[in-house]
Amino acid sequence: MNVALRIAVWLLAIAFVVVPPLAVLKGWVGAQRWPLTTLRVHGSLQRVDPQSIRTALLPYAQRGFFAVDLTGAQVALEQLPWVEKADVRKRWPNVLDIDIVEHQPFARWDEDKLLTAAGRLYPLPKNVDVSSMPQLGGPETEVADVVALYNESKQMFAPLGLDVRTLRMDQRGSCSLDLSDGIEVVVGRDDARPRISRFARLLPQLLAKNVLLQRADLRYTNGFALSWGKAPPATEVKAGT
Repeated sequence: MNVALRIAVWLLAIAFVVVPPLAVLKGWVGAQRWPLTTLRVHGSLQRVDPQSIRTALLPYAQRGFFAVDLTGAQVALEQLPWVEKADVRKRWPNVLDIDIVEHQPFARWDEDKLLTAAGRLYPLPKNVDVSSMPQLGGPETEVADVVALYNESKQMFAPLGLDVRTLRMDQRGSCSLDLSDGIEVVVGRDDARPRISRFARLLPQLLAKNVLLQRADLRYTNGFALSWGKAPPATEVKAGT
């Protein structure tokens, strides 16, 4: 047997060994023999549409047990609305196991986004009632600071039976917030936390007056500018220490 013939026989033998497994792994053959016919979804789905899960997975499941692209399937699921994280596994002989973690909305952000409990922003889905959520806003680079100030402010006003309904930061870093009783609080850019804390300590005295407090401007070194519902001009109150 000459050298060329030996090489040809050797290559043919390799092909018989390599090509069949490769064909199965690539999904060229075997999709019908080892189909994925069962989908198991784990997790409490309140917002993710089950049909959208099936649609997203179908192109991957059609390739069969050995050829399914688990990474691609996971990426496809994580592109769906409300899906924060997905984990895709296969179980012999015909099962795809899916674990899905949904986004947990924490607050509205500006006019067209939701902020998740994990601190991620994503587009506001259609037909979602967000009226009970707090309204936050500001530069997207300042999400962590806005959320931290919101949480701290809530703790400061909670003993008074008040909630923080909105908190916004403008492009210059100046903050303002609205309380549940309708008081608008202008905080400013500097020393936001100590200013809010000082105002929260004095607020019971201000609310004890038989006059509606509408607005408090905290951008003063030693006091506040207050606007009352029944009194004309704004007055300045010394905050003390």
